[in-house]
Amino acid sequence: MYNQYCNMAETVDIPIELYKSQQGKYFVGYADNLKFGNGTSAWARLYNPCDSGVNLHVNVWTVSDISTAPFQAQFWFNAVPSGTIQKSAMVTASNTAIQPIPRPEVKIQSASYVTEEPKGGTKAFIRSGQPQTTLVDTENGKFIFPPGGSFLIYLTLEETGSQAASGRVAFGWWEERICN
Repeated sequence: MYNQYCNMAETVDIPIELYKSQQGKYFVGYADNLKFGNGTSAWARLYNPCDSGVNLHVNVWTVSDISTAPFQAQFWFNAVPSGTIQKSAMVTASNTAIQPIPRPEVKIQSASYVTEEPKGGTKAFIRSGQPQTTLVDTENGKFIFPPGGSFLIYLTLEETGSQAASGRVAFGWWEERICN
């Protein structure tokens, strides 16, 4: 008996995140212990260094564990932030089956107790949240940043006063090599 399916082509539809992870191009990480309030702000960003050789595709972001009061998250494209920049070590490839584990070109940076908004760039959108809630959105890679670009989340309390706050920002992204 002839098996009519022997020569049939197989097609599989998988999410882009899984595909990029299989290629070793998908990364996750976070900036923790962001401190602000009492008239100050904090920020975290995905920064694509000028010499990275890749385009950054933002897939997902989260803002969580904001304590004490309602807060605002401003989303800036390609802005120059103020404050003392810290580099996060909490970054990994999502596919740890590849050896050696791929390392991202893009960096997660952050700063706490910032007194000035970012300069230049574009404030693309704003979201508000309540204490102890998580803001999250999936962008599916549609926010694309070239070398030297960045995706920055700037955190402030909606009510000014003498309250202290802290929080965490996490990201998922992939990187595509730029062909010249």
